[in-house]
Amino acid sequence: MNGIISKLRNLDAYPKINEDFYSRTLSGGVITVASSILMLLLFFSELQLYLHAATETKLIVDTSRGETLRINFDVTFPSLSCSVLSIDAMDISGEQHLDVKHDIIKKRLDSLGNVIETRQDGIGAPKVEKPLQRHGGRLEHNETYCGSCYGAEVTDEDCCNTCEEVREAYLKKGWALSNPDIIDQCKREGFLQRIKNEDGEGCNVYGFLEVNKVAGNFHFAPGKSFQQSGVLVHELLAFQKDSFNLSHHINRLAFGEYFPGVINPLDSVQWTQDMASGMYEYFIKVVPTVYTDVSGHTIQSNQFSVTEHFGTGERLQSLPGVFFFYDLSPIKVVTFTEEHISFLHFLTNVCAIVGGVFTVSGILDSFIYHGQKAIKKKMEIDTIYSREVQLSNEFPLGILSFSKTNLPLSPMKVEKLDYILCNKCYFPMICIFSETALIMQMIHTFLKVDGLSFVAIHLQKHEKEII
Repeated sequence: MNGIISKLRNLDAYPKINEDFYSRTLSGGVITVASSILMLLLFFSELQLYLHAATETKLIVDTSRGETLRINFDVTFPSLSCSVLSIDAMDISGEQHLDVKHDIIKKRLDSLGNVIETRQDGIGAPKVEKPLQRHGGRLEHNETYCGSCYGAEVTDEDCCNTCEEVREAYLKKGWALSNPDIIDQCKREGFLQRIKNEDGEGCNVYGFLEVNKVAGNFHFAPGKSFQQSGVLVHELLAFQKDSFNLSHHINRLAFGEYFPGVINPLDSVQWTQDMASGMYEYFIKVVPTVYTDVSGHTIQSNQFSVTEHFGTGERLQSLPGVFFFYDLSPIKVVTFTEEHISFLHFLTNVCAIVGGVFTVSGILDSFIYHGQKAIKKKMEIDTIYSREVQLSNEFPLGILSFSKTNLPLSPMKVEKLDYILCNKCYFPMICIFSETALIMQMIHTFLKVDGLSFVAIHLQKHEKEII
């Protein structure tokens, strides 16, 4: 057993040194503190990488077909009332969504931005489940009432019991409702008066649109839209206004679901209209994105880039509004995959950090220590040689001895001399006597340099020649 222990002891690659032989320096202490701080910083950096998942990016071709695109939006118009604001969407396939109201919420805002009312309907007051109750007491219980559509009815059975139904019937015909005052339903509901009451208000509209996954556009514009000879037309005459302030603040605009790390460049974008009227245009490039988290859950979403343009209504002769034109990229550019690095990889990196810093700091400390030691020794020799020491002519042979300790004043034997001075010429060397030389007389000590005593002595007798 003792033999095995002895063999194991001989295999020790880290021999221990007695503390009595340690030599500690100021430079070593500074290097130790600096290397310890560096090791801690690198360790915490590696720990952060280990605790957080890494992401991998890939580029693949988008082969999906027949899918839909969800557009989430939250836009505030501080100077455009909810009564005149409508939302339309259309794409290159010919599909159109005019005056969209489903899945959309509108908030009436006062001049300070405070919410006055929240409603789901688009233009005018909220829809009434039983419109006949809005017609006055004489018609309140008359279930057979059928209002006129003023020439816009398709069949004789068609009825328009509200101002909104009359407007929609006109839009289906491609007509504009130029004078709501002649419409009995609009007069009864106070359509124009309600618009005047809301003049000067703002509107916050938010919700989402489900459109085909093809290039298209959606826009916010005043008035109701309808098709006339294949052209999209907005009915603005009913509002009896020449210009509209379309200043807006995009609180949020996203194509698809949220996923970690996504950046929507139009979030918090604000435009202030200085002209009387104009058309804001945003040209968007949508990039399909697949995101997979650590648990394997996949999110089908999109990222996008955007450029902006504004044109005055006088130059463009076009519909005032805020338009978003989007196009789809054929490349599913980004695929995110979250992966944690293994603990073994983390442990390997930590060991590399500790070992590398420790080794480099040791090399640096050794270089500084030996450099300081060499410089110090050189300075000692230069100091010794700069002093001229001459022996008195009374002694034919003089020897200058440097000793770590002061020589005693009594005769002694010298076995080793550090330096000798013969006559008036001195040079460094080690003088070893085969037999001891007897010092008969101590002259005096000249000076001390770094603990070395300069002593001039006279040898009365040489037992051996100095080598």
